Amino acid sequence: MPASSDLFDQWAAALRPSAAAADDGEPAPQPRAAPAPATPQPLRRALQELLKAGLLEQAAKPQLFRQIASNTARVDALLEPLDLQVRVDDLRGLAYVAVAPGWQADDAQEDEWTHPLVRRQRLTLEQSLLLAVLRREFLQREQEGGLGVAVRLGLDGLLAQLEIYLGATGSDMQDRKRLLELLDKLRAHGVVSEVDAQDQLTIRPMIVHLANPENLQALLVHLRELGQAGASRAS
Repeated sequence: MPASSDLFDQWAAALRPSAAAADDGEPAPQPRAAPAPATPQPLRRALQELLKAGLLEQAAKPQLFRQIASNTARVDALLEPLDLQVRVDDLRGLAYVAVAPGWQADDAQEDEWTHPLVRRQRLTLEQSLLLAVLRREFLQREQEGGLGVAVRLGLDGLLAQLEIYLGATGSDMQDRKRLLELLDKLRAHGVVSEVDAQDQLTIRPMIVHLANPENLQALLVHLRELGQAGASRAS
């Protein structure tokens, strides 16, 4: 029975290119590439949180946000097989996932909203309207108080703005219910907080990046014109 050292010698010989292979002109087998270094645990946790919610706010999770903001190139490399990338808004303390510019849908008529890993769905007309109103309010408060200012808004003031475009149902309870349902849908997109016990909510900085501002402004103008035309006919 051969000694155990002979077995190890056989394994070592098998790993070395043979002289016969060299004589035949065949290329010597290439050594395996070293495995990529493992993703550090703090960055791993930050990336998991980013993908879970679609965004990270510095105010809520400063350490995780710092991991993403200081390692954007590595995060993009990790997201590249998914056709996603991270975008960081340093001024507002926000990191969020976006569809990579090179992504192509199967149907030429489709856009980034149809990416299979994008959680958000297309907004309805009423949701888009409320988004436009909230976005305008957020930007106005930023102009007054500076970037990064916390923007809070009461339900009563928001109801009054929404009625300019949608009109009132004739029931305060129904108007409030409609608004709360719309806010709940938008909350899933990370643009507003829950309504608190004082009937106030916080507009979150993701609202600046969620939709095309020109489209939202055009929507507001169009709906305001429709409302004015309807009021003129009624009078």
